[in-house]
Amino acid sequence: MNAHPSLAAASRPLTPHDIGRAATLALHDELALSPKPGLVTLTDRGSHVDMDAHTFMRSLFALRGYFVRIAELGAAGAPFEALEQAGIAAESRMLAATGGINTHRGAIFTLGLLCAAAGALGRRATPAEVRLVLLARWGDALTARAQRTSTLPGGMAARRYNLRSASAEAALGFPALFDTAAPTLRAALAQGLGATPARVNTLFAVIAALDDSNLAHRGGLDGLRWAQATAQDFLHCGGAAAPSGLARAAAIGHEFVRRRLSPGGAADTLAAACWLQRVG
Repeated sequence: MNAHPSLAAASRPLTPHDIGRAATLALHDELALSPKPGLVTLTDRGSHVDMDAHTFMRSLFALRGYFVRIAELGAAGAPFEALEQAGIAAESRMLAATGGINTHRGAIFTLGLLCAAAGALGRRATPAEVRLVLLARWGDALTARAQRTSTLPGGMAARRYNLRSASAEAALGFPALFDTAAPTLRAALAQGLGATPARVNTLFAVIAALDDSNLAHRGGLDGLRWAQATAQDFLHCGGAAAPSGLARAAAIGHEFVRRRLSPGGAADTLAAACWLQRVG
């Protein structure tokens, strides 16, 4: 008798190339999503004057090998320092491809760590399994990293406004991803929503929950809190599943652009949720 289909899928091996390809595709999932408040899409610059979809695609091509490489490092049981050096090299390739524009720094960090954890597992896995391995292998190093003083705009904004930084989020096992984004996306799809409305709802759920330092950097604490309250209201009114829900999301996006707000941390978290779907 054949094994239960879900058990068979869970035991199916995943190679570093599978894991890396899933990361690249997940970043394209995020880029292609529209409407998306303040963020770059295939047809819109959002709140950004220095980048567009072509910039993001150049970055994606430059990063393809990185996600495979860091999955290989995870499979080999590499220490955190090796993962960090791979991320630094990937960031240099990204900046070279984009002419110095930061398109995917957050994704290099977040998705890179997740790919390493998946590489360590070597098979399809549940979100809980990925999180457990990430913290078991590199949790102490991530906690130590979170104590460093960041000179990047998002890190400086987090310190200025006493918010949880991206490094602190990682040290806690990415709660915005595993406690908000992944279950929201899974539930939306299980309820029969299509990929676009399900991902829009997931993005807004993360905006509502995450102290996104990208928003704080651009709009201060007032801008962050406005974005969170607006996202909560959107979801309270039915989100993308409501009549004209996507049109309302687009209108909110126009206001984000007017305020020059861009929820980059939420976008990275959405991409990570899409990646979890692809490797699960």
